[in-house]
Formats: sequence, structure tokens, C-alpha cells
Amino acid sequence: MHVTKLVLSLATSPYDRTAGLFDGRIRVEGCDIVPVALSPEETFHRAFKHAEFDITEISLSSHTLTVARGTSAYVGIPAFTSRAFRHSGIYIRTDRGIASPADLRGKTIGLPEYQQTANVWIRALLKDEYGVGADEIRWRVGGIEQPGRGERAPLTLPPAIDYQPVPAGGTLSQMLRDGDLDAVFSPKEPSCFSQGAPHVDRLFPDYQGVEEDYFRRTGIFPIMHLVGIRRALVEQHPWLPVSVLKAFSAAKKLALEELGLIGHLAVTLPWPVAALTHARKLIGEDFWSYGVAPNRAQLEAFLDHSVEQGLSVRRVALEELFAPSVLDMSRL
Repeated sequence: MHVTKLVLSLATSPYDRTAGLFDGRIRVEGCDIVPVALSPEETFHRAFKHAEFDITEISLSSHTLTVARGTSAYVGIPAFTSRAFRHSGIYIRTDRGIASPADLRGKTIGLPEYQQTANVWIRALLKDEYGVGADEIRWRVGGIEQPGRGERAPLTLPPAIDYQPVPAGGTLSQMLRDGDLDAVFSPKEPSCFSQGAPHVDRLFPDYQGVEEDYFRRTGIFPIMHLVGIRRALVEQHPWLPVSVLKAFSAAKKLALEELGLIGHLAVTLPWPVAALTHARKLIGEDFWSYGVAPNRAQLEAFLDHSVEQGLSVRRVALEELFAPSVLDMSRL
């Protein structure tokens, strides 16, 4: 008997933890997957503006604010394809008297997007640990290297937030290099930093040590991205969310098994197995956990930050982010 499978597009970055979905070693039950390897920036632009993909990597922040508005085209799956500490993403002018995050109060700071998840976590860090509120900074938004970048989902921020686009033709890297900005918050290095421009540096040059201390004190390994499935597909095929979560979990398990092979190294670094051992010792055996239960505390904190920073129009309940079926998985 011939069984017809769903043919679904999948857009995500080709991480080690998604590689099995690209090369066919991991399959989604009942589906034939057409994978599309894209950067997060392109994926999010196409997903949130045009809902182009059936299954897609999505921004936690943009998903939260569209859920709050009732406009989300995607149902979330707690496969967290990107997680990262973000102390490394604060770039400063060293000639502006900025010695600690508290010194960013009153400064003019560039962002690729105000709603970017990385920047939600950085603003939360400023507020919670240094008492600097979002309304105490002048925010200037634009492309890091190319002019004309805008928010992927429309924003209406409170009047107290000083939010403006950079001048036409301007880029964050050029403006930081030229001294038109005091700092830039960005997960990607601006080229002025990587090229060694004068008076441009990270606020935390030893960011790994600072980030490890942050984890020991807070227990937070920040979540950046999750997986979304087109809402209409979930309504038509209610079995799909669990099948997709199982596949992403299997792909991550495969990646970690390969990362732990010391006889032939899976990545082009001399000591990846030592780094893996260190991460497990610091964060825990399941340091890159999927699922809602092990991540509930930091997801709840993020939902609070989204409202506090003027992004979400209301406080979203955690369960609203995800398909109900992935909150109640079967167990042996």
C-alpha cells in the first residue's frame, strides 16, 4: 500500500544539532523534509514578514510579541536551536568613559533590531544587575554592515523609549567606528571591531569568564531561537508538533555523540571534547536542554522582560508559546 507523506519545507541554520535533518540521518515521522539552509537573519525576515516556510527556526522574542498580539503564523516547538550568553555582544567606544554596564546609562547605543532576542537578554542584564532601564538609553536601530535594516515584526514602543532609526545610509559598524554611537549591542561582531578600529572594543574582553560567573549566579543559559510550525498545518495535522520535536531532539543527540568522539574530532578545534566536559560540569549533563520543563524558569523570566521592555502588549502565558501536545509528552 502506498502511503503519501507530507512534503514540508524546513528553514534553519545548518548547525551540528540540525545536521542530521539536512543529511537524512534523522527523519520527521510521516514527512519528507525539504531543508533550506539559511542564516537566522534571513530565516526570520522571511518567516515573520511572509510566513514562507512550513517548519522554521524562529526568534523567541518575535514569536513572543506576535503571540501577544494574536498575529503569530507559527506554533512553537521547544527545540531551542540557538542558545548563547550575550556579554560578548556589547561593543563600546573606549573613549567614552564606559568601564562597566552601569556607565551605559544616558549613552547612544546602536542595535540591529530592538526586538532581537539577544538584545532583550542584554537589556535584562543591564536592568537586573546594574539598574539601567531601557528608558535611560538612546536606542538607534539599523543594519550592522548594510543600511536599511528594519524590525522583522512591527513595533509600537512606549513613549518613554527613545527609539529612532539611524540616518539613511548609515550602518552601526561605521557609526561606532566614527564615534557617532557610544556602543553597539549585536550578536555578530561589527567589522570595525574585527578590523581593529581605534577606540572600539568589547565591554567584556574576557567574556567567557564573565558569562560563566553569570550562569553560576543566575542559572540562566539564555535561549535565543526555537522552532515554529505553520499554524494551519498544526490545525490540519495535530500529530505534527510531537513528531517535529522528536526529530530535532534526535538530531541534537546525534550531534552531541559526535562531539564527544576524541579519536576523530567532529569539529575543527584542538580540544572540543575538553570543552564539552567543561560545559557539562558547569551547566549540567543536559546543558543544551530542549523541552519546556527544564527551561521553565528562564522562559518565564524572558516573558517578564518582554513586557517590561515594551515589546509584548501583554504578559504572555508560557503555554501560549507552544503546541499543547509538546507540553505533555508520553513517557516509558
